[in-house]
Amino acid sequence: MASQHLLLSLPASATIATSLGIEGFAWHRSPGSGRHFQDRKILFEVGLAGDGPGFEFLDEGSWRDALGDTRAALAAVRGGKRTKTALSNNAFGCVPIDALQRAYLVKTGGHVLEIDRAGETCRFSQHQGNDRMPPEEIARAVAQPAPATRTPRLYLVIAPVEFILLSNLTPVEYAWYSTHRPGKVFRQVCFTELKTGGRALAAESVYEEARRELTEDPVKKTKTIVTQDCMNHVPFADWKAYGDPSAGGLYLADREHCLTWRLPAAIPREWERAEG
Repeated sequence: MASQHLLLSLPASATIATSLGIEGFAWHRSPGSGRHFQDRKILFEVGLAGDGPGFEFLDEGSWRDALGDTRAALAAVRGGKRTKTALSNNAFGCVPIDALQRAYLVKTGGHVLEIDRAGETCRFSQHQGNDRMPPEEIARAVAQPAPATRTPRLYLVIAPVEFILLSNLTPVEYAWYSTHRPGKVFRQVCFTELKTGGRALAAESVYEEARRELTEDPVKKTKTIVTQDCMNHVPFADWKAYGDPSAGGLYLADREHCLTWRLPAAIPREWERAEG
């Protein structure tokens, strides 16, 4: 019987059953050289149990049969197919973050770098919030000390939608805020902090306007500066935690808790030199 894997691909938000394994699948789905194309992604290996997923899908209101489609895709792989899409869209909204067992950063050319699950960064016990909460109140909500000074941070949100924003919240504060704020709430969120002062992702006037709003309005906490296809415009080397696990990592959060995945301190030379 062929080996079977179930992968969650972000930012595409699709799940795919495959017999190829992580590296084989990454090369199989690569569009070509990173010198000419762009297709950065994160692949998560999702837990299995027997012939099906080893977790319960989050309720979606019965608009599709996520469990049935996943079982059918895995059966197709066991039957000889190399890959079979299980859920083609919005998979991040129904696969619980605790079901994600291993994670990999994938460059356009198919080069794979595994990152480590560091575990739970924070568990959220307070769930009452509103859009006018000042940052210090959010710090109390996550039961963590507020920073002595608040300098705007740059975040790349990878799922459920792609955008880049400036925020005066810490990563854990943003994880709580994005999964609790009325009207703009995320069921689950995947994001990372970016280095500031790097390549220009928007006009300087956009940054300055965002900084001004965050500075002048005491309850303003986030300001979006870039939307659409953001991951392909930000090299992994621009992640704040790239080569420095102490600087954070890849954050995944839902209403209950925040998990962190750490990048290795020593980035393999071959992966670092690969384009894309």
